[in-house]
Amino acid sequence: MSDDPSKTLPAVDAMRQDWAIVDALMGGTKAMREAGQVYLPKWPKEDDDSYKARITSSTLLPAYSETVHNMTGRVFAEPIVLGDDVPELTQGFAQNFDRQGNNLQVWSQSAFVTGLSHGLCHVFVDYPKAEGLRTAADEKAAGVRPYAILIQPEQVLGWRAASTGGEQALTQFRYMECIEEDDGAFGCKKVMQIRVLEPGAWRTYREVEGVNGKKTWQPHDEGRTSLDVIPLATFYTKRTGFMTATPPLLELAYMNVKHWQSQSDQDNILHVARVPMLMISGIDDDTFELKVGTSSATKLPKDGNMKWVEHSGKAIEAGRTALHDLVDDMRLSGAKLLQKDKQVTKTATQAEDEAAQEMSPLQTMAERFEDFIDQVLQYFALWTKQPEGGHVQVNGNFDIDFAPETKLPLLVSMASQGRLSDETLFREIQRRGVISDDLDWDTEKQKIADQGPSLGVL
Repeated sequence: MSDDPSKTLPAVDAMRQDWAIVDALMGGTKAMREAGQVYLPKWPKEDDDSYKARITSSTLLPAYSETVHNMTGRVFAEPIVLGDDVPELTQGFAQNFDRQGNNLQVWSQSAFVTGLSHGLCHVFVDYPKAEGLRTAADEKAAGVRPYAILIQPEQVLGWRAASTGGEQALTQFRYMECIEEDDGAFGCKKVMQIRVLEPGAWRTYREVEGVNGKKTWQPHDEGRTSLDVIPLATFYTKRTGFMTATPPLLELAYMNVKHWQSQSDQDNILHVARVPMLMISGIDDDTFELKVGTSSATKLPKDGNMKWVEHSGKAIEAGRTALHDLVDDMRLSGAKLLQKDKQVTKTATQAEDEAAQEMSPLQTMAERFEDFIDQVLQYFALWTKQPEGGHVQVNGNFDIDFAPETKLPLLVSMASQGRLSDETLFREIQRRGVISDDLDWDTEKQKIADQGPSLGVL
């Protein structure tokens, strides 16, 4: 038994082990350096000063974070479309979805980045206190309305659930949050507090120092809500259970850490190899005076020898090749999100037609995200007493070969050789976003005919 609200569930502790490496990689070079020996161990007999010099000169190839953001950019290649069934009131909320100035499109990209990098993310749809406001018109005039709060996975402490109608439903959800409060006439201070959500109620806890000097979490505030559910929506990219998930790109994360370590080794050996060593042989006289410089000459005794010794470079080339191979492996690992897999037939129509739909993992995540936003909009509707929250449509680009700089020359060459029609070339260029979707082939074909023969060849 535990009455400590800060106690984390074992499931949370297990997920945090994966999130630790993800947080460091998403934080970039600065975060990896701050992690120190966790991801860049000391060499045997390496002193503190040498290690400090090595880690402060190490830089991270942001393969993990760039893959996450690039894949997110594909999902939101086009603006999110609000369905006709979204209430007009909610459509207005989409312009400032979180009351922090972020519209639905911008806010959704942040949520998807978190979900893709960590495996899941949570959104709490809150409604500010409306004390003294009696009507909906009063609330609208005061700017009181529901809004979305993105909860980072690391903030979650625990939850409780019960089976209702064969489905798991949240009965409690706990997370840590940071509150800013005024401090004096001009300053502000950050206060950590735990928020506990339950159907129809909420309460917060803050640390208080006891008589014996030991700090404990004590109740700070509480309140009731008009909802009989916890307005929390969860977006999964690689679900492992109820409220649990694992990062879908975790293997890429491990490879990125390996590259961080190998790149540090490579930089260090380059630093050593670039400085030649002076070797002297055949001299046993300790009083021998050595002068080295462009304007100096050294007289050697009989049988004495002096020369510069440099690294052969074989180890450097081997390390360079290994790094290039590792970069290729990381690129392939990230690209797997775009490889289409045959999904299990879901509907009777599909079974009748014997047709299996091919979808890439990223496209599947995009569809889950649509359902996730629909759920958030439904909570908006519950707060505002609307019958339906409506639906949205996410229009992404999931083509694995979407690379104009490498594919277009091949397509143009095929067209010039007569192996591809001009219309197909036009469609392919248009599909890749090089030219506007508003252009029509028949119109362009007529314009080309009207302008006469061209002076050059594509």
